[in-house]
Amino acid sequence: MEEVLQVENINVYYGAIHAIKNVSFTVNQGEIVTLIGANGAGKTTTLNTIAGLLRSTTGAIRFLGKPISGLPAHKTVAEGLALVPEGRRIFLQLTVQENLEMGAFTRKDPVEKEESLERVFSYFPRLKERRKQIGGTLSGGEQQMLAMGRALMSSPRLMMLDEPSMGLAPILVEQIFEIIHTLHAAGTTILLVEQNASKALSVADRAYVMETGRITLSGTGAELAQSDEVKKAYLGG
Repeated sequence: MEEVLQVENINVYYGAIHAIKNVSFTVNQGEIVTLIGANGAGKTTTLNTIAGLLRSTTGAIRFLGKPISGLPAHKTVAEGLALVPEGRRIFLQLTVQENLEMGAFTRKDPVEKEESLERVFSYFPRLKERRKQIGGTLSGGEQQMLAMGRALMSSPRLMMLDEPSMGLAPILVEQIFEIIHTLHAAGTTILLVEQNASKALSVADRAYVMETGRITLSGTGAELAQSDEVKKAYLGG
């Protein structure tokens, strides 16, 4: 199985705070891998470091076999890595379609862009209905769909999702996870950071538990869902 992402021994500091401590993990082609853990465990910091928004002082990050540590964020997108950030961060003043087109800034071929747009609309029919609507007027669930659609516009080899269900009503959480399932079935490799540990483990091929900047447990999604330690800490069991 081809390794899409290799994270080896990264350490990240915010000033004097040692946020990420010797973290290593891999994501293989076609997998959903999830990082679960409490707030402040270092999950978002890990994604932001892979995406090029933060820098590790040690170790290496390889994407499709190529070192990407230290690459700026817009270059990692061009390499085929897309981040759907926590809090969605859509362009509130732009229309749905303009937001989506911003996601294709690395694509030069207009035909490819149009194909990407049609593919996104096939996953998210609601966005097609609202293509002329201003992003800031969408509901939270629609904004999350738009953030995911925008990331898909770059045809990523790896999609990183940071807390996609945060702040959404349970019925919308179900919808978002159905979409994650659909994207995965269509061949998208996904690295998922998610507070809703039971949902995350239910879709994950493999999972890692982060605590205070370290990876403390790993296994298949099913194994960790059955682990007493995980049940007690994250699944309310």
